[in-house]
Parts: sequence; structure tokens; C-alpha cells
Amino acid sequence: MLRREFIRLASGTAAAWPLAAQAQQAAMPVIGLLGTATASGWARYLTAFHQGLREVGYVEGRNVAIEARWANNEYDRLPAMAAELVRRQVTLIAAFSTPAARAAKAATATIPIVFTTTSDPVQIGFVASLNRPGGNITGVTVRSVEVGAKLLELLREAVPSAKIMALLVNPTNPQTDTLSKNTQTAARTFGLQLHVLNASTELEFDTVFATLDQLRADGLIIGSDVFFTTWIEQLAALTVRHAVPAIFQDRGFATAGGLMSYGGSIADEYRQAGTYTGRILKGEKPADLPVVQATKVELVLNLKTAKSLGISFPISLLGSADEVIE
Repeated sequence: MLRREFIRLASGTAAAWPLAAQAQQAAMPVIGLLGTATASGWARYLTAFHQGLREVGYVEGRNVAIEARWANNEYDRLPAMAAELVRRQVTLIAAFSTPAARAAKAATATIPIVFTTTSDPVQIGFVASLNRPGGNITGVTVRSVEVGAKLLELLREAVPSAKIMALLVNPTNPQTDTLSKNTQTAARTFGLQLHVLNASTELEFDTVFATLDQLRADGLIIGSDVFFTTWIEQLAALTVRHAVPAIFQDRGFATAGGLMSYGGSIADEYRQAGTYTGRILKGEKPADLPVVQATKVELVLNLKTAKSLGISFPISLLGSADEVIE
């Protein structure tokens, strides 16, 4: 081969490399991540989501891209963010939380959606049925809204002398009424007074705990909500500072110093959402993927906090705990 021809061929090959790279990048699927909270507050669940993606062969930056939109707990921003992802023509929308999924579902009937929720997806209108979702949406649920009565029961077991309980809810969450009614019904069954307290911003926490002091509440149930999960460590610290026995669905509450936690494994929920996302990227249809009902439930007790509050967990509670923090 003549030197001149070799240089021409080599130059042509080199010039083709960037074009090939651009084509590969263009073909890379894009996940539009729609989150109600913040990336930092949801870091451990993002890790679980990426783990699920890896289980089916997807790694961000290698063969999939992720465009994230976080609402910073301002739920009214979600519809515009969902619409933006639709205009961006993302391959799939991963909607983290019930409000995010509601916004995504309203924004598109064609782009696949994978949701995470603590509610009954059929009852709130996300899917036609759990086994055959239909349409462009499926996902994972831990059904934590229905756990409100169980949280009250467990807290009462830990504090058997309790007469006055409080339930902390986010009034902007569309599932708040259901949670409040379920827990109120349980409180009447147990002969307890239940006061419902509201907070949708961090600034309202001080008012909530001042009210708990005034009520002389014997315990606090923290309702299922993305906002409370975001501030889980601060809430745990406040319950310890105000000497309030409290329970929340996320095990992170107990590990951060709260008295106890009970609920489905949220980390596992997000791992399974990542797996479903990868399966849809590979060609499966949301309508054919049954909604996953997370069955892994954890009861975590913080023995150190119990001692500081003068609480002795009964043997029955200790025996049923999945983890006891010394």
C-alpha cells in the first residue's frame, strides 16, 4: 500500500471514531428520574435503584443515561418537571413516590413509567389491577399507608401505659386522609386519644414538638411520607431531645436514634424498581409486568433509646424484632 493511501485510510478511520461515538451515545436509552425529595436525602435509595439496574445489565454512563429532576419536597413542581421529561423524550420515567408517579401518569400515556409507592396502586388509580397493570405504568409498592394501625399497635405495646398518642402527617400528601382515618379507627379500638399534627416544612417541626409537650403525648406515630423520610435523622434527634417514644416506617429512623421502626424495606423497593426499569429498557412492556408487592417487613428496636426513655421492651416485642440496636 502506498504511503499516501495509508494516510488517507488512517485519517478516514480516525474521523469516523467520533461519529461512531456520537451514534453510540445517541442510541443510549435515557431514564428520566422524577423525585419528590432531594438527591442527597434519597442517596441510599438511589444506590438501591442502581443496584437493581446492574442486576439486569445497566450501568449509568456505560449503557444508560439518567436525567434527574428533584422537587425538593415542593409537590406542586412535579407536574412541570414531568412535562419537561416528556418533552425531552426520555425512554422511561422512574417516578420516586406517589406524588411523582401521579404527575408522570398525568403527563404521558405512552412513555413507560416505573413507580414506587406506599399506597394501593389500584385504589389510587395507577393501574387496572396488580397482576395486569395495563397501560404504560407499573412499579413497586410497600403499602405503608395501611400500616398506620400496626404502628400504633406496636408503639402501644412498647408503652402500655399510654393514653394520649399523636400522628404526624404531611397535609399536602393525597394519602393523608386515608392514613389519618385508619389510625383514628385503631386508636378508638385501643381506647386511646389520637391527635393529628401537620408538618410540610422543616420549620414546622418545632411547633409540632412544642404541641407534643403541651399535649403530654405518650407517643408519636410518624406517617408515611417522602418529606419525613428526607428529614429522618432530624426527626429521630427531635424525638430523643423531647423524650417522645416514636415509631416510623423506615428502619433509618431507629438506626438514627428513634425508638422503633416497622415497615417494608424501602431500599428493597427501590432495588426492585431498578430491576423493572432495566427489564422495560430491554423490551418488556409495563402492561405485562405485575406490580411488585414488597413482602419484606422489618421491625427494628433501639434499646439504647428505650433505656434513655425509661422503657423496657416486652419479651414478645423483642422476640419478634428483626434487629435490636444496642
